[in-house]
Amino acid sequence: MHLKLILPIGDFSMNKTVVITGASSGIGRSCVKRMQSAGWRVFATVRKATDRDKVQITNLAGVVPVLMDVSDQASIASAAAEIETHLNGQALDGVVNVAGIGMVRPLEYAMMKDVREIFEINFFGQLAVTQALLRVLRQNRGRIVNITTVGVNLAIPFGGLLNASKSAFAMISDTLRLEMHPFGVRVCAVEPGAISTPAVDKTLGDLEQVIASLPSEAQEQYGTIIRKMGKRAYAMEKNGSSPEVVADAVHHALTSERPRIRYRVGKHARLLATLPKVLPESVMDAIRIRMFGLTAPRESASARPGTCAKRGAIGSPRPAIVNPK
Repeated sequence: MHLKLILPIGDFSMNKTVVITGASSGIGRSCVKRMQSAGWRVFATVRKATDRDKVQITNLAGVVPVLMDVSDQASIASAAAEIETHLNGQALDGVVNVAGIGMVRPLEYAMMKDVREIFEINFFGQLAVTQALLRVLRQNRGRIVNITTVGVNLAIPFGGLLNASKSAFAMISDTLRLEMHPFGVRVCAVEPGAISTPAVDKTLGDLEQVIASLPSEAQEQYGTIIRKMGKRAYAMEKNGSSPEVVADAVHHALTSERPRIRYRVGKHARLLATLPKVLPESVMDAIRIRMFGLTAPRESASARPGTCAKRGAIGSPRPAIVNPK
């Protein structure tokens, strides 16, 4: 007896192939499961051998784990060669750049090694992976989906390293979208808002360690502020959307006849991307200062530079008046 496989109308995903980086957890893992369930063959790249073994244990049909460290050019080249071997002359249909890291740092005391590390992974590594796979992707007029962050639309205190590196990547993504147009390669960006993943615990879950790594002067200056900001940001992220909403956006970007240029998904994503476009910068500053508890200590008029205490009629200093709240 012959069994006939019936696919839903408009589903042409059978035998299509995609590379998804950062597949060990969170958004990357959700994207792997989503595309595998849609019938795609998925090359899931992970940085550690233990993570590769975990992917293999899941035994998902059509999922091939590949070791790749996006901060290591030799590792990227080796992974690309392994993927081409598996393709066996076939072309690639999609690349999803998920891999990335976050850091909480006050810019005044950010170590240059940390700045270089986050840019190496979130910017240089993403471009290097794309370059390594573009030849086989172009053959099939495939698609590239780049995961950035809603933070590319606005500055977040102590998140400057993450947002700066992702903003640089977002500009590369937009530029690549134009450069790839003559070749029929679509490039889409996904800007997640608050998403509850294990990365939240890594970035915001242990701020005491971040504070302890700062010089004693910095601990005194920023310790309380970072704790207050971190507590609020952690609560927002942990109460965020499931990573599946990002995976759904990735699936749409890879399969739709008319993929969007940009997907803003997850809690607060559209709001945070829209507010900077409609509100004055001073208002946006006030919102963020209040949101993250960045209140400055009050000071009297006599303590401000360029001011002096006013004197009364009998020559005695007039007490400074502080606006009540």
